[in-house]
Amino acid sequence: MNGTTPDSVYTPPTVWSWNKDNGGRFANINRPIAGATQDKDLPVGKHPLQLYSLATPNGVKVTVMLEELLALGHAGAEYDAWLIRINEGDQFTSGFVAVNPNSKIPALLDRGEPAPVRVFESGAILQYLAEKFGAFLPSERAARAECLSWLFWQMGSAPYLGGGFGHFYAYAPTKIEYAIDRFAMEVKRQLDVLDRRLAESRYLAGNEYTIADMAVWPWYGTLAKGQLYEAGVFLSVGEYKNVLRWTDEIAQRPAVQRGRMVNRTWGQPDSQLHERHDASDFDTRTQDKLATPS
Repeated sequence: MNGTTPDSVYTPPTVWSWNKDNGGRFANINRPIAGATQDKDLPVGKHPLQLYSLATPNGVKVTVMLEELLALGHAGAEYDAWLIRINEGDQFTSGFVAVNPNSKIPALLDRGEPAPVRVFESGAILQYLAEKFGAFLPSERAARAECLSWLFWQMGSAPYLGGGFGHFYAYAPTKIEYAIDRFAMEVKRQLDVLDRRLAESRYLAGNEYTIADMAVWPWYGTLAKGQLYEAGVFLSVGEYKNVLRWTDEIAQRPAVQRGRMVNRTWGQPDSQLHERHDASDFDTRTQDKLATPS
């Protein structure tokens, strides 16, 4: 049954209370309070930049950015990427909360500054790295404004795609017609926004590839290829020809191909690099190479 029946209509109580047994797929990690649940320090590697993440769309944004910076020759962008298994609650350790009090991936610690700098929220990390290395963020005022506008568009829009549509379409314990319809409509409107922009511009901020593209691509590019929430047919993603042109072009970039592998724990073993500490890890440390022969 797609919708709710009259017998199952929910009437909110006067005061909401937390029902631990009513959280769906993520009930074991969702809670209405912040803070650490266990004392545990974060590991620290040899590079100034320490990334704590998982290859969700938000995590992929940052690993793509770091790989793109390295491809440009910015040696200072070398980084250690540590795997944070969010389904196991790694984001609630005291060490992680100290870097990101919001307990969400990705989180970055820059130990290359006089005093370590923590940066959380994926959009903030992209802007921080772009400003630190002077790359992928235009310096001219109008172009910079366009780039940041699309970056913040993504930060404001993606919760409707992930927490809204993705949750109710793919993860919620029951299918609620109203919720799915509401968020499907909004996601298709967002895809139309992108498609119209990309009809007039090679990339989101103009003719140059920027952090705006890096932010939007892991979410909406993957969606346009039918690879997110297995919702391609449902959302008729083939309609968005300009988004498809754009996402295919970005997917061909070697740095993007490397970045999407980092902290990945699903898919083909040769696409999974659970941790990244050196550029050579892509050749020697993917899961197909670490697997024990049967």
